[in-house]
Amino acid sequence: MMQMHLNEISAQLPDHVHAAMLVDGAGWHIADDLKMPGNITLIKIPPRSPELNPAEKPWQYLKDNFLSNIVLNTYEDILDACHHAWNAMTQEKGRVQSLTKFPYLKCNVI
Repeated sequence: MMQMHLNEISAQLPDHVHAAMLVDGAGWHIADDLKMPGNITLIKIPPRSPELNPAEKPWQYLKDNFLSNIVLNTYEDILDACHHAWNAMTQEKGRVQSLTKFPYLKCNVI
């Protein structure tokens, strides 16, 4: 899946653009058999540094506000709860941006 993800991002980048992507130490982010597209560079963040990973904040928000202190009995219950949590968070105008807009991260939108 990571290879498919990289390939899709690579295909969407204009010819003159090179993307730098932050990744944590998850095995699929740094697997030896990944074939890195020439227009993407992966930058591995240090271990135990959630303050450098914008994806951690929305996940923590979902856990804190929707997915903790509940009992889910089936796989379908888990999917339903995650679906509801994600939709609720993304429907709050500006919520994702407020959680992921770290002052030291600057991104040029293509």
